[in-house]
Amino acid sequence: MERLSCNSPPNNNLVRVILQEYHDGALGGHSGIAKTWARISSQFYWPNMKKQIREYVLNCTICQQAKTTNTLLVGLLHPLPIPSQVWEDISMNFIISLPPAKGHLFIMVVVDRLTKFAHFVPLKHDFDNKSVADAFVQHIVKLHGFPKSIVSNRDKIFISKFWKQLFSLQGTHLAMSSVYHPQIDGQTEIINKHLEMYLRCFYHDNPKN
Repeated sequence: MERLSCNSPPNNNLVRVILQEYHDGALGGHSGIAKTWARISSQFYWPNMKKQIREYVLNCTICQQAKTTNTLLVGLLHPLPIPSQVWEDISMNFIISLPPAKGHLFIMVVVDRLTKFAHFVPLKHDFDNKSVADAFVQHIVKLHGFPKSIVSNRDKIFISKFWKQLFSLQGTHLAMSSVYHPQIDGQTEIINKHLEMYLRCFYHDNPKN
């Protein structure tokens, strides 16, 4: 059987279209073997499809260039309590140093710790405490209300007096991850990693677009 790759798809036109759409396209987002297999197998079947999907993903040039290797982090960790209600306990972080897009250079990532649902809010280069608070109210509070707790890193926004005062008035507890253990805010770190990988896969050859 011909070895499959993103640059050398299978001869069967329909299979090629399916693999490209469910792995290479915006729907697939260059996901791994398990997720690509789950998406395709829920809709299609053909002989040896699992083997073909595996070889296609493993030989994807863009995945090899854009993805990083996962390694275990050292140190003893204490997991955060599991939330009991949606959007009561959230985590927040920023993705920085992005190419400019209509004046936006940063993405504020807000994740519900129970459902893992995430919001991605673009921010301009001159954002400050007030603009972040305004964006949070517009995109999060209006939809879900004020949370009971927020887990974040020690960004200057989160440790500012304005930010602390804003949420203390609403009864929201702010929990900061330590400098040497950012994995405490692991859920947002994982979401950030997936979003950055998604962007790299689609814009690695033209990062200014």
